[in-house]
Amino acid sequence: MPGARSANRVLIPPRLAPFRPDPLLSHAHDLAGQTMGTTWSVRLAGPAVMPLDALRAGVQRELDGVVARMSHWRADSDLGRFNDAPAGQWRTLAPDFFEVLACAQQVAAQSDGAFDATVGALVDAWGFGPRGHRDALPTADEVAALQAACGWRRLMLDHDGLRALQPGGLRLDFSGIAKGYGVDRVAALLQRCGVPGWLVEVGGELRGHGIKPDGQPWWTALETPPDAPGDLPLTVVALHGLAVATSGDYRQRFEHDGRRYAHTLDPRSGCPLHDAPASVTVLHPRCMLADAYATALTVLGVARGLDFAQQYDLAARFLSRTAQGLEEHYSPAYAAMLE
Repeated sequence: MPGARSANRVLIPPRLAPFRPDPLLSHAHDLAGQTMGTTWSVRLAGPAVMPLDALRAGVQRELDGVVARMSHWRADSDLGRFNDAPAGQWRTLAPDFFEVLACAQQVAAQSDGAFDATVGALVDAWGFGPRGHRDALPTADEVAALQAACGWRRLMLDHDGLRALQPGGLRLDFSGIAKGYGVDRVAALLQRCGVPGWLVEVGGELRGHGIKPDGQPWWTALETPPDAPGDLPLTVVALHGLAVATSGDYRQRFEHDGRRYAHTLDPRSGCPLHDAPASVTVLHPRCMLADAYATALTVLGVARGLDFAQQYDLAARFLSRTAQGLEEHYSPAYAAMLE
């Protein structure tokens, strides 16, 4: 449904408990670092004295582990070794790697392939992988040949043994899910350490828990395209037990012969999306799923994406480009948070 475009708005989780400041949690602390070709940050609510150096090292260690196992930019990562494995070989995977791969397959099945983590060869061919941009775009025959090696249905999982079968030539790419999973890993670390309130961010994907020292939730503005008109309302969300992820056509792109190519590929055509939503934002308790669903909804487009969001009770917002500017649509679960 179209949204109003005149006033700032607030999204509130349906089961938001009352907030009461705790005098023992009177300080905010900031941690930061780099990972996955981008940056991470953590805001903590706690006492004046906290083991910040240990927490910072722990966060970096968690994110470094995600990179070591799941980076398609590193040939020595677990993902890189799976991609290079011979046809017909079953590979035993680390539990966290298998968790992400199983989640990717779940979203692929739900979306009928709109999200597909097996398109690594196509990502490379279009210049969005570690090899960088190509001087020439892939031909239709090249795309068709690469598509034959891709496809989530080609991938077989052994859930009991935490194994995956390399069918031959299949290349995984977790760029549509790994950042969200990294956020979840850091969140789990902070919960194990007993940190009462925190806001975790990795490359623009966020997850919040608890409250700030002033008793307020972690308010976060939803991401909008840099060319959004000034009359588009600012929407803020209380990230209390929630994560938020946004997929946008402005994040990574290149131009060729006057046409703009966004980094999100349509696995069904093997090509970058054309006339896709300017951005799709998803709110979900798990950032890994918010990340993957944002990509799937971007590929599905506004009409089919709204149907999908309603079917799976996803809180989602779409911004699409029109001759009159950006037009906003959102799912019933998102509308319920506005109310």
